[in-house]
Amino acid sequence: MPELRKDPVLGRWIIIAKERRKRPTDFIVEKSEVRGGFCPLCPGNEQFTPSEVMAIRGGVESTTNAPDWQVRVVPNKYPALIIEGDLGKEAEGLYDRMNGIGAHEVIIECPGHHDILWRLPTQHIVLTLKVFRDRLIDLQRDPRFRYVMVFKNSGKAAGASLEHSHSQLIALPVVPRMIVSELEGALSYFRYKDRCLFCDIIRQEMQQEIRIVCQNDHFVAISPFAPRTPFEMWVLPKAHASGFCTTPDTALPALAEIIAESLLRLDACIPGVPYNFVLHTRPLHAGSLEHYHWHFEIVPKLTSIAGFEWGSGFYINPMPPEEAAHFLREADPSAGGSGEEIVTGG
Repeated sequence: MPELRKDPVLGRWIIIAKERRKRPTDFIVEKSEVRGGFCPLCPGNEQFTPSEVMAIRGGVESTTNAPDWQVRVVPNKYPALIIEGDLGKEAEGLYDRMNGIGAHEVIIECPGHHDILWRLPTQHIVLTLKVFRDRLIDLQRDPRFRYVMVFKNSGKAAGASLEHSHSQLIALPVVPRMIVSELEGALSYFRYKDRCLFCDIIRQEMQQEIRIVCQNDHFVAISPFAPRTPFEMWVLPKAHASGFCTTPDTALPALAEIIAESLLRLDACIPGVPYNFVLHTRPLHAGSLEHYHWHFEIVPKLTSIAGFEWGSGFYINPMPPEEAAHFLREADPSAGGSGEEIVTGG
């Protein structure tokens, strides 16, 4: 029988369509054609991107636009928002508008065109996570910005337009509605129970163990109770922290290891699966929050969003998270697929 589950953070209902349940091998995936050709993100092509915001060379930050980088950050050549100008807030009757002010940056995660970030040594993944954190800290100094969204689209079906491994960040002059809803849901729980909802989720999941994917001393990866898609995962710090920008250097290796393990287990279950990887953290100027808990969300693109989903706000997921977590735990993260970009079928 299908089951309705309520997301404890957002109050969003999910339909777990158990009669449609599948094994990982039942998901239809198709390999996309290798694009080849010129890549503006490869070393030696620095003149074909905007001048870098920052880069790491030999473990040290620099901005020289030379080809000897390990991780490089450049403005997006076709930005969703632009950094120059004033917000220019104004009303048009009952409507509100402002100028499209923000920052849109591309984090080129590694020099090798065919490298997969999560298969690189831990120390290189740490460099990328450090860039995420340091860009948040830097953009927080701009009073026009209220939130920075860090995300990675992996695979054409997940929105990736370039093959070379990269992430993006967009600094926004407003806090996104999704984050506002998370903050409100978490605050409501905190006012009722005087505890962080996310800390309680971690505590319960570690006691029950049925939705744990993997863990180490500092972080845990879970299949959430009410997932939107098959094999959705959340990676959370075990110790309470509301802002990713406060993560110390000493914790980054453990974070790198658990993110890599989670995604390699996913790839071992469904080779080359497209996914979105998104950081959820507190607003830039919010300060430390007792009720909120930063985390990464990994959302594979294995189901379609169609009329019912758009009209109702419900999601239909054919994979119970307990089964997804079981498959992920049983997967061999050292195996995995080819990492080739794929698109979903059906």
